[in-house]
Amino acid sequence: MPTDLRSGPHLLAVEDLHAEVAGKEILKGVSLTLKSGELTALMGPNGSGKSTLAYALMGHPKYKVTKGRAFLDGQDLLKLSVDQRSRAGLFLGFQYPQEVSGLSLSKFLWTAYMQTHTTQTANTSEFDKDLKTHLQYLEMDETLLKRSLNEGFSGGEKKRVEVLQMATIRPTFAILDEPDSGLDIDAVRAVGETVAKIHRPDAGILVITHYQRILKYLKPDRVHVMVDGAIALSGGKELADELEAKGYDWVRLGVASPSS
Repeated sequence: MPTDLRSGPHLLAVEDLHAEVAGKEILKGVSLTLKSGELTALMGPNGSGKSTLAYALMGHPKYKVTKGRAFLDGQDLLKLSVDQRSRAGLFLGFQYPQEVSGLSLSKFLWTAYMQTHTTQTANTSEFDKDLKTHLQYLEMDETLLKRSLNEGFSGGEKKRVEVLQMATIRPTFAILDEPDSGLDIDAVRAVGETVAKIHRPDAGILVITHYQRILKYLKPDRVHVMVDGAIALSGGKELADELEAKGYDWVRLGVASPSS
């Protein structure tokens, strides 16, 4: 049965998670707690394991969890298949969205909507109204709905579609993997402001990013920094500002020499 997305509070807890890709360990003991109503940012340099964490939690077969636990509202997430994790309320917005020829964006969004509804609870007029509102937030043209999913879309349009999908599904926890990568300033603003607008008190969002620029629109409650496969530092919004000014080298040095 799908999770009741209107109830709360909700909790996604990750404990000492280790994961490898092609036999190489990438995650080396990640512990992280996400709560409904909170927006959390996960920052870190390239290769630190941020995207690996996202894919491991979602159940991508390429990412093998070797140790640790993950629970979504008490359910053992690691024992669920990918579709079961999705139905339980977990959503992943991809860094590189795929094109699907022959499947219109509108049909795709309606199908996604019906994954958490039945014919009795589905409301077509409400779906259409919300869809138009979210399109306006994202500054997207309605003609895109008639086109095949992501086919011929610009990088910015593809990232907007990921956020539009999240808004349609209304997951309990959404992980957005670098929603700002490859976007110009206006697109970053549109995506950031929309995520902030649709963030609900009964849901949690984890935004994975390298840069502080999108966070000025999101205003995260917590910021975590990942280095070498583990959370190295945590703090509030001011931590993102500090990283923007100093880069990541000082965090690496702190991890290497914690007593210094």
